[in-house]
Amino acid sequence: MRFETSTIKDIAKALGLSTSTVSRALRDRYEISDETKKLVLAYAEKVNYRPNPIARSLKERRSYSIGIIVSEIANNFFSQVINGIESIAYAKDYHVIISQSHESHKQEKLNVEHLASRSIDGLLIALSSETQDVDYLRALYAKGLPIVFFDRVPDNFDTHKVIANNFKGSFDATEHLILSGKRTIANLTSSQNLSTTKERLEGYKAALAKHHIDFNPQLVKFCQHGGMHSDELEQAVKALLPLNPDGIFISADRLTTGFIMALKKTNPEIVNKIAIAGFTNSNLVELFSPSLTSVKQPAFEIGQVATELLISMIEAKRPVTEFETRVLDTQLVTMQEI
Repeated sequence: MRFETSTIKDIAKALGLSTSTVSRALRDRYEISDETKKLVLAYAEKVNYRPNPIARSLKERRSYSIGIIVSEIANNFFSQVINGIESIAYAKDYHVIISQSHESHKQEKLNVEHLASRSIDGLLIALSSETQDVDYLRALYAKGLPIVFFDRVPDNFDTHKVIANNFKGSFDATEHLILSGKRTIANLTSSQNLSTTKERLEGYKAALAKHHIDFNPQLVKFCQHGGMHSDELEQAVKALLPLNPDGIFISADRLTTGFIMALKKTNPEIVNKIAIAGFTNSNLVELFSPSLTSVKQPAFEIGQVATELLISMIEAKRPVTEFETRVLDTQLVTMQEI
């Protein structure tokens, strides 16, 4: 049996009105009387009328869909960002299409090009850890595809960007370790390509400098894939432990949880001898063992702000030429506060 839905023509015929009158009433146009609007809306509700999104997109030359690229949906931070994106997108009648790069530049590019071929109205993207060349994004942007970057952003790309205060978050975490009496503090971090890595490394260095602790580059270990591969993490742990750190600042969500697992697997006897402070948006921090001080990012709000900025670009009547980088504060959460 073929499923059939009521159309504007059906409503118009049933009520003895023109299709244009019914269409305007459904869109709450000022030229239609309140009485007629009530009549049309009541009947539309009765027959369970729903607008045809395909007809709407053809008429307005828009798909009412937004593409999203993240490295991994299972990452606590990115899943919360997506929730924020959806809260704004759905409220404004946009659908979202989510793709994962898995920290691969090649996969990121394929996903973006596929989304663009499906005529998305705009793109929200956090760059993969491998991405250094964003020329393919510049080409799509130049052709008129609105793009807003969040979290992991490129330099010299004139569009809106939404990030956390990475410098402050890493400074606060590192200083907390220092004030707890730690002096040999390691830094486990992500790919050197990422803007987040650079900003968090600077915050770590600044906290050391403030407390007159020399920066030791050997105490900094980069994980190209941000903790997605367990051997990468285990190698970093093995490289750090001979340096006898009494504290460690970890600058990415998956790295933080992954480090604890890798430490338990490779050196369980020293698990409780190293103080840990790291970026994580996990809701289960209080269950972690050993315990850690966490830097929480306003992930949901980042998603909301990025989506609002993107939709403002999509719906702008004229080309947008002025852009901003929104920086949202992080929160340091110690075990005493949980």
